[in-house]
Amino acid sequence: MATTDNTARLGVDVGGTFTDVILQRADGTAAIRKVLSTPPRYDVAVVSAGASLASGSTLAGVVHGTTVATNAVLEQRGARTALVTTEGFRDVLELRRLRIPRMYEPFWRKPDPLVPRRLRFEVRERMAADGEVLKPLDDADARDVAAALREAAVESVAVCLLHAYLYPDHEERLGAILRDELSGVTVSLSSEILREQREYERTATTVVNAYVRPLMERYVGAIRTGLDAAGIVAPLTLMQSSGGVMTAEDATMRPVLALESGPAAGVVAALEIARRLGHANAIAFDMGGTTAKASLIERGIVSRGREYEVGGSLSAGSRLMRGSGELLRIPTIDIAEVGAGGGSIAWLDTAGGLQVGPRSAGADPGPACYGRGGTQPTVTDANVFLGFVPEGPLADGEIAVDRSLAAGALEPLAAELDMTAVELATGIHAIANARMMRALRSVSSEKGRDPRDFALIAYGGAGPVHATGLAEDLGCRTVVVPALAGLFSAVGLLYARPEFHQVRAVHLDARAVEPRELDEIFGELGRALSVDLDEVELVRTAELRYDGQTWEIEVGVGDPADTHALVEEFEDEHERLYGVRGEPGAPIDIRALRLAALGSMHAVDRLSLADGFEPGAATRESVLGDLPVRSRASVGEAPAVGPMLIDEYDTTVVVRPGWTARRDPVTDTLVLKALE
Repeated sequence: MATTDNTARLGVDVGGTFTDVILQRADGTAAIRKVLSTPPRYDVAVVSAGASLASGSTLAGVVHGTTVATNAVLEQRGARTALVTTEGFRDVLELRRLRIPRMYEPFWRKPDPLVPRRLRFEVRERMAADGEVLKPLDDADARDVAAALREAAVESVAVCLLHAYLYPDHEERLGAILRDELSGVTVSLSSEILREQREYERTATTVVNAYVRPLMERYVGAIRTGLDAAGIVAPLTLMQSSGGVMTAEDATMRPVLALESGPAAGVVAALEIARRLGHANAIAFDMGGTTAKASLIERGIVSRGREYEVGGSLSAGSRLMRGSGELLRIPTIDIAEVGAGGGSIAWLDTAGGLQVGPRSAGADPGPACYGRGGTQPTVTDANVFLGFVPEGPLADGEIAVDRSLAAGALEPLAAELDMTAVELATGIHAIANARMMRALRSVSSEKGRDPRDFALIAYGGAGPVHATGLAEDLGCRTVVVPALAGLFSAVGLLYARPEFHQVRAVHLDARAVEPRELDEIFGELGRALSVDLDEVELVRTAELRYDGQTWEIEVGVGDPADTHALVEEFEDEHERLYGVRGEPGAPIDIRALRLAALGSMHAVDRLSLADGFEPGAATRESVLGDLPVRSRASVGEAPAVGPMLIDEYDTTVVVRPGWTARRDPVTDTLVLKALE
């Protein structure tokens, strides 16, 4: 379902180092800007770059992807947040789940909760699991809690009462009292954020929402004010972690849904490129300035999840790596993320071993080669010194890459390790690859998938530099580098369509449930969506598990009347994930039913720059030898044998020995193939 706009649309993606802006004109051409981000006021770059690019255009909409909320959690700089919960459940947030990400490390400690114990408050109320009121909520007690919150000078409050996912009356009443008593303080109710079982997950998700909500309100408000002042009155929407967009108003109320908005946009665009090139199976790989991300596309479908842990050494949806971050229950594209990007700093650990990341030089001061005051060697400095990245002006020309500055940052560390600068730069490049392999394997081999059956779609400012090396390690024989690869997440924003989600916790026997009962629940979820169901695509899913299991598997519900097909799909997926299936006739529970309404997808047939990019030199000396340097436009449909470097406005594609490169004329995509 696609629509075509007669006016321009603007996509703006904020990263740790660069802010990418792309203007899609009605004729299919694109105007782009890649500027340095402006931390901590990220909105400044968004508004200034967006306004300058959109000048003179009539905009149908502005779509924004941002990591502002994610960074607030990672850097522990969210709002002063309090938690109000049922008496006796004050420490749920601290008890967490019994998950240890590093099994054989006896000194590992779980992270401190976002809300310290002194800011966790209890109210005297109790609702039974069947809805019986065991202890009514006392309004006077609720106002006493409000007074304590006021005295504690909190900026935001999370409310999570027992069984509010099914019976929210007490929580809604408490929320009304707190909003009345606490002027200027945001209040997030779990019944508005996540109506699902599991006390810790529901509490943690609501707390993260409250933690970033004031920041997100200020951020979105500043962008809206800046756009209005620039004469841009087009609607502002934000990308969700699920790959759809939501209104700016909804993003300020439920910012937890947008924690992975920037990375999700890139996967949305990668899915479309994979579809057009005929790759049903692909791995989307995004390497930016601070992090590297990976996501799986299988049988033409993006891998999705309902849980996401942010803030650990590996942020991912995999249940195999848990315990080191904040656990969220949100609809999300399953993205694995590691702290390895172009700005990741090389350093020595206490044993004298070389490490790379997760600390990043970011936008300020940035890598040493940018000439903005950075002195520590980064992955970008290594790539410049190795000859993979050219010297000279970068992107919009705000910075100029200087190889001598990269050498100056590498040499002291090389001397300390008693090696040459080339050896050190090669080691930094290799270690960065090793760190990124954790993310790539997390979404592929660790889920029982053979990477040799998948194409690697590489994008981000640094992704194409590392892509063929990573593909060799993975066993992938095809690498795809889309047009505008360095701004690909911004491109993905233009593909995105509105999404609305509803969920209902249930406890049904999958083998005996009446189809009529499933139909009735899905009907109730549809009515709760508050959208015109005739104008959207409805996607039904269910979460199932074998009786006695702790975790569910989400599978699609095609025809609610065909419960046998639902059971078969669950058992097939269980066997694929875990290698086993239950005994014939084993009891299977349905624990939740979900309904997603997907709006119209925007048509983006082909985006191409109005003015082509030409490299500054015909050859460049690199660690691989003196290599020919080409532009994307010079690569034809017939495969050209590497090694070679393909310089772009926003990145460089390194075609290693043993690989060929050709350009698909329809999508303007580079397709790299490993020689037999």
